[in-house]
Amino acid sequence: MPAWLQLMGQSLWPLLYAGLAFTVPLTLISFAIGLALAFAAALVRLFGPRWAVAVVRFYVWLFRGSPLLVQLFVIFYGLPNVGIVLDPLTAAVIGFSLNVGAYNSEVIRGVIESIPKGQWEAAYSMGMTRGQALRRAILPQAARVALPPLSNAFISLVKDTSLAAVLTVPEIFQAAQRIAAVTYEPLILYTEAALIYLVFSSVLSSAQARLEKRFSRHAHFQADHG
Repeated sequence: MPAWLQLMGQSLWPLLYAGLAFTVPLTLISFAIGLALAFAAALVRLFGPRWAVAVVRFYVWLFRGSPLLVQLFVIFYGLPNVGIVLDPLTAAVIGFSLNVGAYNSEVIRGVIESIPKGQWEAAYSMGMTRGQALRRAILPQAARVALPPLSNAFISLVKDTSLAAVLTVPEIFQAAQRIAAVTYEPLILYTEAALIYLVFSSVLSSAQARLEKRFSRHAHFQADHG
């Protein structure tokens, strides 16, 4: 067996373990928190008072306009200067969540605004409040439209978690760096890490396609029987 293939075989489990133990949880937790932030920010932009809208606009402007890597550095290496010390995983979750929230808030806001006003008027005519109309009529329609861009954001986050290596979070890329430092074979290790990211992204892309297909069937069923 070639030496490079033997090295890839020996390092496969450490890299997979790093992915399952850190990359996947980091992605899921950050995306869940970020999606909640995005939804709240979108609602504030649409229905909030002026001062709250201004705060949210600044938040979105700040995190969409600056590099994610810089944001992570500020949170992990900069905040200790003002007495806020975070462990690497917590800092990564905060950084990724805030970034995801800023980007996806605009997606959710745009999707809600794209729903025809007639849907709101129809809900009001049935005696619904704005909250009930949003929950029962608008959001179910918006969810179908928002699913593809939100799914793409989730897949992108899987790859972006490699930036957590700079915070010493032991995810896939950081694990590859540690092994490469001992074996002096960075090309082999980084290529293997890239392949593992590719596998993870491909699995998620397949799941995304199935979810979109299911949503599409559900929408067609409602249209035919609505």
